[in-house]
Amino acid sequence: MLGSEVVPQLLFLIPTLILPFSAAYHVGVNYGTVANNLPPPHQVVNFIKTKTNINHVKIFDTNPNILAAFSGITEISLTVTIPNSDIVSLSKLPNARSWLSDHILPFLPTTSIRYIAVGNEVIATSDKTLITHLLPAMESLTLALHLANVTGILVSTPHSLGILSGSSEPPSSGKFRNGYDKAIFTPILDFHNRTKSPFMVNPYPYFGFGPETLNYALFNSNDYVFVDPVTKLNYTNMFDAQLDAVYSAMKRVGFGDVDIVVAETGWPSAGEPNQTGVGLDYAAAYNGNLIKHVNSGKGTPLMPNRVFETYIFSLFNENLKSSVSEQNFGLFKPDFTQVYDVGIMKTRAAQILAAQRRSSQTSGELSSLIMIHMPPRYK
Repeated sequence: MLGSEVVPQLLFLIPTLILPFSAAYHVGVNYGTVANNLPPPHQVVNFIKTKTNINHVKIFDTNPNILAAFSGITEISLTVTIPNSDIVSLSKLPNARSWLSDHILPFLPTTSIRYIAVGNEVIATSDKTLITHLLPAMESLTLALHLANVTGILVSTPHSLGILSGSSEPPSSGKFRNGYDKAIFTPILDFHNRTKSPFMVNPYPYFGFGPETLNYALFNSNDYVFVDPVTKLNYTNMFDAQLDAVYSAMKRVGFGDVDIVVAETGWPSAGEPNQTGVGLDYAAAYNGNLIKHVNSGKGTPLMPNRVFETYIFSLFNENLKSSVSEQNFGLFKPDFTQVYDVGIMKTRAAQILAAQRRSSQTSGELSSLIMIHMPPRYK
């Protein structure tokens, strides 16, 4: 048991940092920085805030310049990521508390941090040391947050679909890899259930399509419908099938009610010569249809009417990635021009309305302060 000597202290904690969060728009972006031509963080944040409908951003580190740039932007929530190399160290509570003090607490509560992602696709590394220490690190960080009187930040870890066994088709037969179901995922899902944190997955239909299923992967399936022979449910896109396979695996070990967050998904707009299914039209189709599907609230055949917070990979094209396709997952070029249009830009009318709303709120707040003679409040 981690930190058993300090658990009783939690019963007497009074939360002092309650972080704001709004989720009217369910699609966010991964803000990667493996490039040498990206604009500075404050310009990126201003662009996201004023020009797009994006209100969730996930970064792959705890870059202090990025965290500082999001200060005061309460309408955009952040997910920060701990590198895999830090997992073993952070499985010990003193190290987790020190890490939190160094990397997170200085930015609270003005920067709205929603999730801490512990590593990325740790199970896929097959590193037994990392895998063994993953859940203890998540537990330590959660306890460290409580001991720092921080509420509103949840701890999770993103998984690739490699966590599923090879026999996870049809979706209703989804299960975790042999030997990992009870030893790894049952304890992890129990943690999520206890802490009300989400199970994060990275579904990429881009990596799963074949010549016959390209349109199915792109949400353009008019002539291809997969019927699950067990449930008799119809699948018109691969994204839903992948999520339902994950859900089936979770339900199989008793945790089908744990929330799911799509931590990464996307499609490249360029690739190697003669690479099938890669190009502007394909990327625009996938990401555009994905956004419509997620924001519709339709859910999936096995999870109807459920909404999945979804992070598109990625915000920018990143020119230092290792292959042409990996360099071209971005929705935007470094100069903020769209690589293609997926409907996430604010209209001029919406921008005016938002400005008027902010002005009205500011006027109202000032009027209230004058009328009741209250001094400014500081947290």
